[in-house]
Amino acid sequence: MTDDHQTLALLLFCAFVAATLAITTWVSRNRRGSAEEFYAGGRLFSPMENGFAIAGDYMSAASFLGISGLIALYGYDGMLYSVGFLVAWLVVLLLVAELVRNCGRFTLADVVAARMRERPVRIAVGTSSVTVSVLYLVAQMVGAGSLVALLLGGSSEAARSWTVIGVGALMVIYVSLGGMRATTWIQIVKAVLLMAGTVALTVLVLVRFHGDFNQLLLSAAERSGHGTDFLSPGLRYGGDWTARFDFISLGLALVLGTAGLPHILSRFYTVPTARAARRSVVWSIGLIGSFYLMTIVLGFGAAAVVGTDEVRASNAAGNTAVPLLALDLGGGAGSTGGTVLFAIVAAVAFATILAVVAGITLASSASVAHDLYASLRRRHAKQYSEVAVARFAAAGIGAVAIGLGLLARDLNVAFLVGLAFAVAASANLPVLLYSLFWRNFTTRGAVWSVYGGLIPAVLLVLLSPVVSGSPEALFPGADFQLFPLQNPGLVSIPLGFLAGWAGTVLSPEPPDEARHAETEVRSLTGAGAV
Repeated sequence: MTDDHQTLALLLFCAFVAATLAITTWVSRNRRGSAEEFYAGGRLFSPMENGFAIAGDYMSAASFLGISGLIALYGYDGMLYSVGFLVAWLVVLLLVAELVRNCGRFTLADVVAARMRERPVRIAVGTSSVTVSVLYLVAQMVGAGSLVALLLGGSSEAARSWTVIGVGALMVIYVSLGGMRATTWIQIVKAVLLMAGTVALTVLVLVRFHGDFNQLLLSAAERSGHGTDFLSPGLRYGGDWTARFDFISLGLALVLGTAGLPHILSRFYTVPTARAARRSVVWSIGLIGSFYLMTIVLGFGAAAVVGTDEVRASNAAGNTAVPLLALDLGGGAGSTGGTVLFAIVAAVAFATILAVVAGITLASSASVAHDLYASLRRRHAKQYSEVAVARFAAAGIGAVAIGLGLLARDLNVAFLVGLAFAVAASANLPVLLYSLFWRNFTTRGAVWSVYGGLIPAVLLVLLSPVVSGSPEALFPGADFQLFPLQNPGLVSIPLGFLAGWAGTVLSPEPPDEARHAETEVRSLTGAGAV
């Protein structure tokens, strides 16, 4: 990339970082410092504001960089991510949003603990929430590293590593100083920028092909090197039965995982009522649906305009397809238009990463402080406030995410997010649905459900081709692969539901029917909700 690319893009990066730090500083001077303010922004956001913030939280680097890259590399099969991420919101709208807002206070564990013994449930759910959040954070770190590597010509591993460290440091600052209120406004600004940038690129792609989508697809197939197979199922997931089962596993994880993501569930606590939570989801579905339709155009556009081989040469996982597409649409390398458009897209993608990592870090630090610390602290030990613990936790989680982000920097970001969704669907969704809808659910069932999904999901990932046994693995030189699928959802999600059922059936304690009835009335009517 030319010096013009670097200078302009870095200036736009710095402008966004300066603006977001200004928002964080302003908010930190105008907040009360209470737990409700830090975790939920005082519950003062409107449905539209929260809908934009949810969209900003959800439309991550995996969406903007990863999905478009997968479509550019694998055509039809890459579109599974777009479809899965969008369909998942029907589960959230119909089963989760209002009930979670009525039953909880700050975290997912609040919903489950409403009718169970708190300590074991909070420890289990808090642990799974932190695990999911860290996996999701790693994907954002990898996206940031890929973006800056492209900006600097792809040769500076040191710059890539320092970018991951810088993103981690910024997210700790956002969360520690501004809490939920600052994080929400950063996500709203980011959602507007991302939608504007995506619309502009989509229009330019369609203009390049004179509005003929069929011609776009034919050109993409021609330049992909796969011919018409590029537009048919099976290029990535159709080789053998293992690949087909991987396809089903990934689809299950994407559709069911969103309803178990801690940073998405925590957004429902930032509005005053359950009705506002439902309306927030409606707003977010409109924005997210439009965005994912456009990622399909961008993915096929990158294959048609840039070429699949060029995309793969720049980044083997396809994470840089959209910036390369912007460079070509603007006039090519060295042109003023290409330089400006590339810099704008790179800055928007970087803004996307910063906003999402802030939201995830806040949710995971809330789980550490509100669930784990509050459950484990001893009565006679020195008592620190939850907010203070949350700030320390943000730094610790940031350090872990930085380390793993440096390790996994060559994997596709959408693929990494798919793993986070699988863990969320395996550990968090079963316990959430059982708590809301099963009258006989017990504390032992809740704990078994969480660990019965979490442990197999993490273990199967460690024993999968993602970690060892293939050239694209985290450790390509090692081979301790025992599980053939790249995504564990097909096995771990049923195990989470089965463990919850077994724990309840084998539990010596009877279900607390009175607390279930109270929770049921509260979840459906909002009576007694915080």
